[in-house]
Amino acid sequence: MTELLTTAVTRRRFLIGAGGAVMVMAAPSARAQFVAEGEARSAAMRAAIKAIVGENSLPQGRIKIELPPLVENGNAVPLSIAVESPMTDADHVKAIHVFTEKNPQPNVAVFQLGPRAGTADIQTRMRLADTQLVVAVAEMSDGSFWRDEVEVVVTLAACLEES
Repeated sequence: MTELLTTAVTRRRFLIGAGGAVMVMAAPSARAQFVAEGEARSAAMRAAIKAIVGENSLPQGRIKIELPPLVENGNAVPLSIAVESPMTDADHVKAIHVFTEKNPQPNVAVFQLGPRAGTADIQTRMRLADTQLVVAVAEMSDGSFWRDEVEVVVTLAACLEES
């Protein structure tokens, strides 16, 4: 009986050790794939921003994005964006663009504004697929662009379908 019990423990240890060896060997390739996917999504977000901004500079300022730094559920994350602008015919916000790094589509929302809006303040909710960078870009009537960005930690992800 003890001989049979010793053999079972040895087999169990062997299987655990073999599984651990496979995990150790697979970990670098899994990490490399994870990093590559992250870089591809970051590149997609940069490309989406460049499609809007073109070759114009994109300084930080005049726009403020507010998101909670830690979100328990990514299905309905409160988002608030405000842009400093007098909202006159000569100086107003034309559009506010919202981009995310890890959602299936990097260009999440576009809000069209004009001088009749009175203020350039947006409040809404958005879905976030994972912990990621959220970027807001304000397009001004004089052709300039301004940005702000926030890193949001999401514990329960939304938007998990592939694009």
